[in-house]
Amino acid sequence: MRTVDLILRKRGGEELSVEELQYLVTGYTSGDIPDYQMSAFLMATYFNGMTDRELSALTESMMQSGEVLTLSDIPGVKVDKHSTGGVGDKTSLICAPIAAAAGVPVPMISGRGLGHTGGTLDKLESIPGFRTDLTVEQFRAQLLELGLCFIGQSEEISPADKRLYALRDVTGTVESIPLIASSIMSKKMAEGIDALVLDVKVGNGAFMKKQVDARRLAQAMVGIGRRLDKRVQALITDMNQPLGYAIGNALEVMEVSQTLQKAGPADLTRLSLELAARMIYLGKITPTLDEARKLAEDKLMDGSAYRKFKQVVQAQGGNPQALDRFELLPNASGMREILSPRAGFVSAIMAEDIGRASQMMGAGRARKEDVIDPAVGVILEVKVGEKVEAGSVLCRLYYTAEENLDEAADLIEDAFRISGARPEERELILEVVG
Repeated sequence: MRTVDLILRKRGGEELSVEELQYLVTGYTSGDIPDYQMSAFLMATYFNGMTDRELSALTESMMQSGEVLTLSDIPGVKVDKHSTGGVGDKTSLICAPIAAAAGVPVPMISGRGLGHTGGTLDKLESIPGFRTDLTVEQFRAQLLELGLCFIGQSEEISPADKRLYALRDVTGTVESIPLIASSIMSKKMAEGIDALVLDVKVGNGAFMKKQVDARRLAQAMVGIGRRLDKRVQALITDMNQPLGYAIGNALEVMEVSQTLQKAGPADLTRLSLELAARMIYLGKITPTLDEARKLAEDKLMDGSAYRKFKQVVQAQGGNPQALDRFELLPNASGMREILSPRAGFVSAIMAEDIGRASQMMGAGRARKEDVIDPAVGVILEVKVGEKVEAGSVLCRLYYTAEENLDEAADLIEDAFRISGARPEERELILEVVG
């Protein structure tokens, strides 16, 4: 079997066999297949897609590339949550502690930023001392003790996905539905969960720009989960403007802390509560979804979710005091305001442009080896639908280096659209799949 022959066949739109996909995954994981050949395969897949049989085979091959955890000794229905990526999307850091405080064991294997979108691990690692490189044994022990643990894709868990995840970011293949579905589901199915809640983003700031594509992705992932006998639900949610007000790693941790202390933005709070409620419901803590919503709100309002998050931060080596004293988090050295050129209503905030500008300032990666600057980012002062005056502040840029700053500022200025009429209100949660 030759790798180049498989690339040619995939480029020609042919279906690859289970054995051929296993060969590609095993070869790339072991280093026998180089980056440039796997990049060609990824691009061929991007243009030609995959059949259901190929998608299942790719996902299972990636899952079997490392250790598949068994968490049967941990009581309860194990539930995770995953987002397909957005701008300002820090819901995992809110809904997971809420669900865990309600009694759901949450084994959360998270990713890093891809393109203009942020990553849960990068946000967590902006907390001084926080470690995500735990061993499987440490992961299991913390899950048993606290009911929640955040780790990355270690060499032990879905190592094929860890390599492919980074390669997709720098080869223009991030948006491929089968590659996204297999990436997410391989690591989720390898972590020993019983159920999964998915947040599939759609809109300007998401990888899926059209709702029909978001629905296809949601259906693909729900289908993979069902074939593996897992309970899976997906929410399709709007990402045409950033979620919340903060974009950037330490800035988003600050907003997480505020939200867990009942002082967060309305959109972020609402979506986090709904995701947490579905985790609670799939975790069989409550018999109905409405009761799960009530329990999620109770756990936020009584402070137990915030206490749970601080316990997890401390257990993973972080400084929990940084969640109350933001000066202990990385802070930028410079700030620039972006002002409204005219009076009117904010009719759009192009989330992708905000994400790209934050990435240019150092909050994200252009190449897989780039180092994140945890301090930089953007704080919005307005949201879509709000009235602004000429010269009022639309947002603030926080930076530590002036390289790319002017270009980022220009991009952010263009991201705000001001019109004479208030725009129609857009739904945050668009569909439920599964």
